[in-house]
Amino acid sequence: MSEPLLRSARWVAAGYMAQVLRPGDCAVDATMGNGHDTERLARLVGPEGRVYAFDIQEQALESTRARLEAAGLLERVTLIRDSHANMAAHVHAAPRLIAFNLGFLPGGNKQVTTLLPSTLEAVETAMRLLAPGGMLLVCCYPGHAEGQRELDTLRQAFAGVPPQAFNILEHRFVNAGPGAPVCFAAEKQ
Repeated sequence: MSEPLLRSARWVAAGYMAQVLRPGDCAVDATMGNGHDTERLARLVGPEGRVYAFDIQEQALESTRARLEAAGLLERVTLIRDSHANMAAHVHAAPRLIAFNLGFLPGGNKQVTTLLPSTLEAVETAMRLLAPGGMLLVCCYPGHAEGQRELDTLRQAFAGVPPQAFNILEHRFVNAGPGAPVCFAAEKQ
């Protein structure tokens, strides 16, 4: 039996990453966590590309640094301990892809989560920074109160974006229950 095509919000995001990024591109992991997406982006942009990865937690930077060193990819990545809301202060190229995996650090303190005000600021900044034809990916986790607020607010905000500026899809498993992750994919026109 073959692997299922419809797996998870993160799997959907990974598929877009592979389709959009090319060697030499600039990409941003706005929420590095344990570095899984950072590593994926570093592989996709190749040795000539650049990845900027953000997190506010030292534990995230340490985990990600160790993962990248083990994979031989650290030289492709700039690790930044700062809020994703400050992305424009650190990223001076137009990224082809910016990814958000909202929520809390897996294996970390679940009381420390992304927060709606900084998430909204970061997503707005990301939409401005993206290169034309670039893609914004936002995975939301409504299984906790702040995650639900982020999902509801982003859904409303994305619905108001003119299609001349972005094409935006919401990937949601309709039979997975109310706390199931959701992935937004926004392609800049």
